[in-house]
Amino acid sequence: MRQNKFIYDLSDINFKTVADPKGFIEECDAVYKGEVREAADLIAEHLSVSPIVLLSGPSGSGKTTTAMKIAEALEAKGVHSHYIAMDDYFNTVTPETVPRTPEGEMDLESPYCLDLELLNRHFTMLEQGKRIYVPKYEFSRRMRVLEPGKSIKLKKDEVVVFEGIHAMNDLITDRHPEAFKLYISARSSVTFKGSLVFRRQWFRLVRRMVRDYKFRGSDPHETMKMWGNVMRGETQYVRPFKHKSDFTFDTTHAYELAVFNETATRLFQSVPEGIERFEELRQVLPALQLFGVIDESLVAPDALIREFIGGGIYEY
Repeated sequence: MRQNKFIYDLSDINFKTVADPKGFIEECDAVYKGEVREAADLIAEHLSVSPIVLLSGPSGSGKTTTAMKIAEALEAKGVHSHYIAMDDYFNTVTPETVPRTPEGEMDLESPYCLDLELLNRHFTMLEQGKRIYVPKYEFSRRMRVLEPGKSIKLKKDEVVVFEGIHAMNDLITDRHPEAFKLYISARSSVTFKGSLVFRRQWFRLVRRMVRDYKFRGSDPHETMKMWGNVMRGETQYVRPFKHKSDFTFDTTHAYELAVFNETATRLFQSVPEGIERFEELRQVLPALQLFGVIDESLVAPDALIREFIGGGIYEY
C-alpha cells in the first residue's frame, strides 16, 4: 500500500475501501499495534535506567490512546504503568502571568503555561520512590482546582507515562535526560500517480475538526481559527525536539479518512469564506472528497481512531 514508509497511494486506499473495508481496517490497526508493542519492549528494557516515560507529539496525533495502549502492552509484560496528562500541570491562566505571542495575544501553546517547577520536582520524587500528588486542571475555567487528581508512588517494576506536547522540551529533558522519550505523530501523506494529494498535517486537522465538534463543543469555524496558532506552536515548541526521542512512530491509519469522510466533509463545508487560513481549507475539502467512505461501525472499539469519533473503550 505504501510507496515508502510515509507515503500512501490513493488508488490502493480506495480499492481496499470498497473491496474489503473490514480487512483493510484490521490490517492498519495491526501495524499500529505492532509499533505500540515495540515501544513497550523498549520502555521495559529502559526501566532499570528510569521509570519515567515522556510521550510527546503534536495535536491530533493520538497521544492519549497511544499512552493507554502502551500501558496495556507493558502490563502484558508484567510492568505496571501509571498515566499522567501533563495538561494537568497547567498554571491557572491570568492576564498578568500568561505567556504572550509577539503580537501580544495569550500564547496557550507555550511550555511556560506549565508549572515546570512542580513538574520537574515530581519527576525527581518519583525516581526517588516518593509519593506525588498530581494536580488537576479544569479547562472550562482555565484554572487548577484545589483537590489533586490522583496520587502515585512507584513500586518496583512500575513506570509512569507523562503525555503532552511539551514532554520532550529542553526545559524538561535537560533536567531529566535519563527518562525514556517517545515521539508520535500522523506522519504520512497520500499521493496519486506521483502527485501529492493529501498532506500529512491535514490528517491531524481532520482529526481535530471531527473531535472538537463531537466532544469539545467547538464548531468548525473555531477549530480553523485555532489551527494557525496550533501550527505555530508546533513549529516553535514541539517539532524542534523530536530528534531527542528514543523511539518514533507514525499513527496515521490509511483507512481513517474514509471513516471521517462524511462527517468531516460536512464540517468543512460549513466554514464560511474569509476566515483565517481559508486558503488551506479550500485545498483540504476537495482533497478529502477523493476518498471513499467506510462505515464507522466497522472500526474496532479499541482502535486509535475511536479517540476522534467516539464509541471506544477508553475514557479520555
